[in-house]
Amino acid sequence: MNAHDADVAIRARGLTRRFGDLVAVDHVDLDVPTRHVYGFLGPNGSGKSTTIRMLCGLLTPSEGEIEVLGLRIPAEAEALRRHIGYMTQRFSLFEDLTVRENFEFLAAIQGVSRPRQRIDELVEQHHFGGLQQQLAGTMSGGQKQRLALACAVIHEPELLFLDEPTSAVDPESRRDFWEKLFELADAGTTLLVSTHLMDEAERCHRLAILDHGVLVADGTPHELTGRLQGRTFIVDSSDPRRAQKVIERLPGVLGVAQIGNHLRVLTAARETDAKGMADACRSIDQALAGAGQHASTRETPANLEDVFVAVTRQETKRPERAA
Repeated sequence: MNAHDADVAIRARGLTRRFGDLVAVDHVDLDVPTRHVYGFLGPNGSGKSTTIRMLCGLLTPSEGEIEVLGLRIPAEAEALRRHIGYMTQRFSLFEDLTVRENFEFLAAIQGVSRPRQRIDELVEQHHFGGLQQQLAGTMSGGQKQRLALACAVIHEPELLFLDEPTSAVDPESRRDFWEKLFELADAGTTLLVSTHLMDEAERCHRLAILDHGVLVADGTPHELTGRLQGRTFIVDSSDPRRAQKVIERLPGVLGVAQIGNHLRVLTAARETDAKGMADACRSIDQALAGAGQHASTRETPANLEDVFVAVTRQETKRPERAA
């Protein structure tokens, strides 16, 4: 691996992890830029958590090389721990301690200099002024999430790992949480966030999509939608459920999803000219007319969900990386 690049926080080459005959992570190459919110998108079981654990030095790779903040992992994992934070999916702080006591305990564990000043800063930044004496176990999901994030950065890490951190909170709390993530990135922290939520993936500066342990796409959200080989259509039908069954049987259709009163159709068609798109729309309408349904089809811009469906359903899964 090359010498450490100050603009790259994480670099992995050929990263692989096997559990017996199961290949959980399969020869992943990864470059995570500094000061970015970098997303890991993938379904449950895709290898996101396993990859994060290897990057942190918590799990030894079966193959491959890892460099994090200029340190070789897992050989220099102990030195790395002083420079990273980790926020798990489940709330892992002490529920029978108050908010302030959790801060004080973690400040002592992390060896934070001037702990009282640092805790006061976090109390103000994360709006815990009136909650410092509340037991952590009695707080709402959104409050617990804020506390977990604040505790994860108490030692001001250069790199923060977040493993599906918003899975149990309401939409407003998720929105506020992401604002905090961007504030951290603006202040110089690199963040790697795993998620299976498309709206969160769209927020990331850059994104990797994992499927069955394989990195199947990598780039900015704009790059990924721009490279999509298939085409996306909206179908308006008087009976969307029946129309969906008809469209799913058409050749070249990768996915059909009902969105309210219409259908979103992803096809493998590569037509880009106006005539080709018109023909594609007409073929869907004709198929539905043959099934006794009146419908109207039009092209629509691709989104990350379309990209996700396309790259996870392709027959040969190989990395698709931006230049």
